[in-house]
Amino acid sequence: MGSGKDILNDSSGSKGIVAGFMVPHPPMIVPDVGRGSEEKVRKTIESYEAVAKRIAEIKPDTIIITSPHATMYSNYFHISPGDRAKGDFGDFRAPKVSFDEEYDYELVDMIADIAFENDFPAGFEGEKKKELDHGTMVPLYFIRKYYKGGKIVRIGLSGLPLTDHYQLGMYIAEAVEELGRRAVFVASGDLSHKLQDYGPYGFAPEGPEYDKRIMDAAGRAAFGEMMEFDEDFCDKAAECGHRSFVIMSGAFDGLSVDTEVLSHEDVTGVGYGIITFSPKEPDEKRHFLDELISKLREERSKEDGYVQLARLSLESYIAGHKKLSIPDDIPDELMNILPGEIFSERAGAFVSIHKNGRLRGCIGTIAPTADSVAREIVRNAISASTHDPRFDPITEDELEWLEINVDVLGEPEDIDSIDQLDVKRYGVIVSCGNRRGLLLPDLDGVDDVETQVSIAMRKGGIREDDDYTLQRFEVIRHK
Repeated sequence: MGSGKDILNDSSGSKGIVAGFMVPHPPMIVPDVGRGSEEKVRKTIESYEAVAKRIAEIKPDTIIITSPHATMYSNYFHISPGDRAKGDFGDFRAPKVSFDEEYDYELVDMIADIAFENDFPAGFEGEKKKELDHGTMVPLYFIRKYYKGGKIVRIGLSGLPLTDHYQLGMYIAEAVEELGRRAVFVASGDLSHKLQDYGPYGFAPEGPEYDKRIMDAAGRAAFGEMMEFDEDFCDKAAECGHRSFVIMSGAFDGLSVDTEVLSHEDVTGVGYGIITFSPKEPDEKRHFLDELISKLREERSKEDGYVQLARLSLESYIAGHKKLSIPDDIPDELMNILPGEIFSERAGAFVSIHKNGRLRGCIGTIAPTADSVAREIVRNAISASTHDPRFDPITEDELEWLEINVDVLGEPEDIDSIDQLDVKRYGVIVSCGNRRGLLLPDLDGVDDVETQVSIAMRKGGIREDDDYTLQRFEVIRHK
């Protein structure tokens, strides 16, 4: 960890993204909003003042701000379009605190062009609200006290994986370099919202753990670790800005980075962390997206034959538009590790697909529908990747990011009550007439049988007061 003060010594002639700042955005730290309550987080305010003064010293052409409260889509990054935008804190009873900001539309266009050339889901279509959001205005409140220059670029987050957020940061840096801009990157976002019982969102044990981990990883500029945070863990911690921080991380890909941790507070029940990032010389060991891809490929080499068959099936269908023929299309090296019973026995099977820790598709059969487990897997791999109604079909550019599990189901057996279930050992089938809901065993976040049965009932459209029956089953899970 180096001194963030090196930012001040950056020569005025250097271009690119010359500094980054991880900052929170509680409106209460604006005095007209807080009306005295802002004194509870005095360290945060003092750190914000230090950040603003550093930006004033840098005198950037452009201030890039990523905000969780800008326009957000599940599968697309929105970059605010147009020449300028206004905003104020009227929603927080302080309408006199207002902004009229000019956008760097040339840089916006360049980012969108690079995204288009790379078939990447980012651009300026579909703006929902033109007015500036508080995730953008809180940083600007401090910055504009000391620096009136520089246009802004405002970018929203998305529901896409963290790796896509990192990739967006790389494209942003490429666009800045292409135009010869001198820019700073402000990653706006609070930390966990579940740090204290008295906080607005209550307490969860994942809250303090998240704050500790993100302050440590960001404080060391360990950007690869920031991409590996489990999505379910982040959800339980009710974090706000993680994706914002990851976009900024991508903007510094391939560079050594000095950091300075200015402050971290949790007195309101919400985490506020402020860290500065000063990029230095190129470092070939810090291409974290490439490193993660290599790690995934290494893990893929350890997959057992059942998973390799599922992967081959969906890759053949998605990339080659071809359904595997069994056994003719199975390469010899895979045939050599598949057991004979996969071609002779019949069973239901589920194929579950995750991408960067998040479910991307899961479809299976309770009872066998094909003449062998192998054909059951081949069919269900295609269905899970292209026909799960909860998700868009998987695309070819996603294939290298997929994690696949195959569960081969044993025969279901009738049970009289949930007392005969074990959430780790048994899956459950809840049936009522033609309605049926199933849940596999040993799933992340399903820690008790009551939750397991409740989810299965919901999947089957079965109510508590319905006359339903229960079955349990075991699985052999292949990874």
